Amino acid sequence: MTWKRRIVRFGILGGVVAGVATAAAVLPLRDIADTVAALGPAAAVAIAVVGGLLLSVLVPRTAITLACGALLGAATGAATALAAAVIAAAATYYAGRWVGRGALAARTGGKLQRLDGWLNRRGLSAVLLVRFLPLAPFGLVGYAYGTTSVCRKRYLLGTTLASIPSAVSYAVIGAAVVKPGEMSPLSLAPALIGFTLTTSIVLWWKRSAKKAAAAAA
Repeated sequence: MTWKRRIVRFGILGGVVAGVATAAAVLPLRDIADTVAALGPAAAVAIAVVGGLLLSVLVPRTAITLACGALLGAATGAATALAAAVIAAAATYYAGRWVGRGALAARTGGKLQRLDGWLNRRGLSAVLLVRFLPLAPFGLVGYAYGTTSVCRKRYLLGTTLASIPSAVSYAVIGAAVVKPGEMSPLSLAPALIGFTLTTSIVLWWKRSAKKAAAAAA
């Protein structure tokens, strides 16, 4: 793909993201959410799609998940928030692919090529680590991964697994805001699990990196 075509695609993607973000800032989202919530069983599907779009334009995932819990309750809200995360993850990944896989590496040379190779070698653990740590907005990470050579199956699986603890925790908190009686110490258990997994992955990565360095020496 030529650089001219890549720039055109990047401009189109940027325009779409800016347009949806502007609409999200201008439209009365709270009124819209209340209307959607009144749809009954179809509400969860509609909110998941809308939530996925908002995540794709870099709306914070915490806000989306809290809203899902407040509108739909703890259990349904958690499932809906997770569905929204998966929708956004897929949409941003393929959008990044469309703009141009390898475009950044081709432009800046070896540094990003080495990063791309590291992400590919680490596979699922790299996706889990990046998703667990708050390095960047949820949607932005998806766009970035789309420009790499990371397998889409590993990316989507890792994103889904990493999104479960926070989806459950924040949905329960969102539901508790509406119904305080639903809040309990167990509400923070998924977040604790996520922190434990993140720490384990970081320690494993450091240990494996030391072993690889020792073997190379």
